[in-house]
Amino acid sequence: MAEFHEISPNASAGAKLLNWVDNRFPLSKLFKEHMSEYYAPKNFNIWYVFGVLSLLVLVIQLVTGIFLVMHYKPDAALAFGSVEYIMRDVPWGWLIRYMHSTGASAFFLVVYLHMYRGLIYGSYRKPRELTWLFGCGIFLALMAEAFMGYLLPWGQMSYWGAQVIVNLFSAIPFVGPDLALLIRGDFVVGDATLNRFFSFHVIAVPLVLLGLVVAHIIALHEVGSNNPDGIEIKAKKDAKGIPLDGIPFHPYYTVHDIFAVGVFLMVFSAIIFFAPEMGGYFLEYNNFIPANPFQTPLHIAPVWYFTPFYSLLRAVTTEMMYVLIACVVLGAGVMVAKVKMPVLFKGIVALAALAVVAMMLSIDAKFWGVVAMGGGVVILFFLPWLDNCEVKSIRYRPDWHKYLYAVFVVDFVVLGYLGTQPVSPVYSRVAQLGTLFYFGFFILMPWWSRIGKSKPVPDRVTYTAH
Repeated sequence: MAEFHEISPNASAGAKLLNWVDNRFPLSKLFKEHMSEYYAPKNFNIWYVFGVLSLLVLVIQLVTGIFLVMHYKPDAALAFGSVEYIMRDVPWGWLIRYMHSTGASAFFLVVYLHMYRGLIYGSYRKPRELTWLFGCGIFLALMAEAFMGYLLPWGQMSYWGAQVIVNLFSAIPFVGPDLALLIRGDFVVGDATLNRFFSFHVIAVPLVLLGLVVAHIIALHEVGSNNPDGIEIKAKKDAKGIPLDGIPFHPYYTVHDIFAVGVFLMVFSAIIFFAPEMGGYFLEYNNFIPANPFQTPLHIAPVWYFTPFYSLLRAVTTEMMYVLIACVVLGAGVMVAKVKMPVLFKGIVALAALAVVAMMLSIDAKFWGVVAMGGGVVILFFLPWLDNCEVKSIRYRPDWHKYLYAVFVVDFVVLGYLGTQPVSPVYSRVAQLGTLFYFGFFILMPWWSRIGKSKPVPDRVTYTAH
């Protein structure tokens, strides 16, 4: 049985209440472990606010989602009308709906920035591999949540966007048609699909998302936060076991985070009140038209946060397959010729390359487009084992690494833009080049990350008071 801690009879009512709770639930202990006695590096910069902003937007989405569900009807005949009812007749319904739709885009924006910070400062490196994997799991669950929620307004883009994406699963050999039928619940996107997506969007995926967020934070606090220098602050401690370069998360970083939250909410509110559609990028104009199975929009494209991966999908054409086959053959040839390995292993590599080439030639390019789209996300999970640079942070890597990371960002933005545009010969070529660079950046990382001379990493974190 746990030991009860007594408190002075003269203590305040608040102190008595806290003692009563602490004797039954470790409230103060949790606060100390994760806030007031959790020592974070003292050199955090602006890049480190996007984690708490992601948590803030998650709360906004959950709360606004609860209020929307009170009035939404997951019925193909009533769904669009119920959204219009929320917008026009429910008191403050328009505000709740716009908060939710803007929050979806804001969620992806802060998550993309949060992941990029991890990329440039090496936050995925040892001992934070599991923290990164949980974060990638959050990103994957977030994409599933957004895609399923995208169908619910039952507008033209919701309906046809879901029709296109779900039909992609039919390209998977052997099980594709049955898998697409299982996801739709019918032979076309309809009432059964809407009900399935609604149940997953409201119950199943949010539970997974919350579980992954908790696991992400626990894993982070177990190993400690990374910093812009990529130095482990736990390596140098004082006589009391406190990191010399660490400061308590509360109150020092909670103050910073509250300031960041204030700035974010001002921008967030400005968008909600003045530009909730954001020129058609946050809410497409076609989605204000009820879903019509007999009238296809001129150009079907997903929301902006999916478009980089949608570009990867569209970039894989039959002629692109020949380029990919050439890359496989060239890669296998270099490995056999340059890498020191037994003759048996060289034979295995050659046979594996031939098998991959045969498979690529025998299966339709549409399937490989789906593989490219999924692979664009899945490859992020392997990042901790792809990076072989001797230092973590971009600060101490060779200067040309910075330019390479900058080109990667430009490539990702360009792919995102191309995904919003209709297909054209020029755009297709640019998307194909962007696709090759995107995957080349990660696949060749074990090689290029070792090239060049890194700068010396200081023993202590570099910090300038402000």
